[in-house]
Amino acid sequence: MIIVMKAGASQQQVDHVFEKVRGLGYQVHPIFGEQRTVIACVGDERGKFRLQALDSLDGVESVVPILKPFKLAGREWKNARSTITLRSPDGTTDTVIGNSHVVVMAGPCSIESREQILLSAELVKKAGARVLRGGAFKPRTSPYSFQGLEEEGLKLMAEAREKTGLHLVTEVITPADVPLVADYTDIIQIGARNMQNYALLKEVGKIRKPVLLKRGMSSTLKELL
Repeated sequence: MIIVMKAGASQQQVDHVFEKVRGLGYQVHPIFGEQRTVIACVGDERGKFRLQALDSLDGVESVVPILKPFKLAGREWKNARSTITLRSPDGTTDTVIGNSHVVVMAGPCSIESREQILLSAELVKKAGARVLRGGAFKPRTSPYSFQGLEEEGLKLMAEAREKTGLHLVTEVITPADVPLVADYTDIIQIGARNMQNYALLKEVGKIRKPVLLKRGMSSTLKELL
């Protein structure tokens, strides 16, 4: 279901609708437009009739059922193309991803040393890329293989960002490491092997950072959406 607010609805009215929707057990995903706010309500479809009653709240123009699947990715409730803005600490190298913007992300598969990642960052920037990729946590088939430098690797990536101004993307592979990785990176990557790791996806979904979700091996487009 989506709730369309009236043009000029106050923030207090919008917040009141948020409170009511959450009270009914639904997640709130607002889209703030120039003229009005649209609120997507995600949850159990069997209780959607309860949301219909919210059309009587102050500031609400209409409550509309969404008939198509993939509510968070569908154009039915979000007509504009999605964009992500990566903001640098100094505000001088903001990068926009999406719409017509093409952004190259490059770097080593795994971070192996300080010299390697700093040199890679310099070469990546010189080549015109805006985002440095590197693996600090590496999922390996063999337990005897190199598993990554973990937090030390994240610290080296942060140093490379400070020296070059590049943004960072790196993979997280366990739910317990999500807060740690989020402290260092600008984009959180979910590898193909973890596309259906639902415990990990839920934890990453709580972090207010962009997510690079790789399509799992043998996964269908429907499953990815």
